[in-house]
Amino acid sequence: MYVKNGIVYAGEIEPPIRVISVRALDEYKLWLRFTNGEVKEFNFKPLLDEPVFKPLKDKTVFNSVYIDFGCTVWNDGEIDIAPEYLFEEGITVEENQN
Repeated sequence: MYVKNGIVYAGEIEPPIRVISVRALDEYKLWLRFTNGEVKEFNFKPLLDEPVFKPLKDKTVFNSVYIDFGCTVWNDGEIDIAPEYLFEEGITVEENQN
């Protein structure tokens, strides 16, 4: 049991999920390893028409992905995406697949 912001919760505090490794793949996909050890693949293609992500249509920009404080970022931090979203929407892959 723990208390956060005056609210009592059952269970233990879960550490926040963060990206610890990222690699750009073909077809605007990302290979990601998270702090809990899980490996997932995230298809970025459906997000490329969103205004904030349009610069990522340029393959050179997309392939320049890196990690900053557990978050995937591009363009010196101008573009990022929440690690929680990548974790929830990503597809679990076997480590030896990529």
